[in-house]
Amino acid sequence: MNMKSIFIVLLGFLVLPAVAQTSLYTHPEFDAIASGHSVIGIVPFDATVKLRPKHMKEITTEQLERMEIAEGENLQNAMYAWFLRRDKQGKLNVRVQDPATTMAKLKQAGIETGDIPDHTPQELCAILGVDALISGTLSTDKPMSEGASVAIGAIFGVWGSTNSAVVNMYVHNAMDGEVLVNYHKRVQGSLGSNTDQLINVLMRKASRRIAYTKKRK
Repeated sequence: MNMKSIFIVLLGFLVLPAVAQTSLYTHPEFDAIASGHSVIGIVPFDATVKLRPKHMKEITTEQLERMEIAEGENLQNAMYAWFLRRDKQGKLNVRVQDPATTMAKLKQAGIETGDIPDHTPQELCAILGVDALISGTLSTDKPMSEGASVAIGAIFGVWGSTNSAVVNMYVHNAMDGEVLVNYHKRVQGSLGSNTDQLINVLMRKASRRIAYTKKRK
């Protein structure tokens, strides 16, 4: 094997992990099921911020919890803003419940942001009065948004860029609780401090497979 062949093989090994970092599942009948939907909801994502040990020593458990809740709610708002932009472009065929209404209905039902994982998607859909629900998890090693840093008083000053973030997004059908979409993506590199950037990266591929952003025949 010559040097050129060896280089190509090694390059393949380097590229492979990056490819494996993204997986997207869509229900085989997603388009047909979505055609009967008129409104969908988005709840705050269940966020985990894995700080370095030296940072963990400088904050309390309560401050970390507030940071993670802020991260999840910021992701919810960024997702909603993304759908609004698609709507403005005429590329959305369903109504998306605004986060303020979603949070108000959850509060009326006695559900705080941290309690959302304790309820099934079907239960949440019934409370919100939606046909489908977008939810998910976020794991990152630094706050993704300025709001999350403010939530704990910006103890550490400038955070710098986020090194990595893993998002696992679901779309559940209200009627039977079926998973319509599951999108798992790891994003590495400089993401800045803007959840909108993360959502744009996340939805760049997913939008081509999500029935709500396709033109109905």
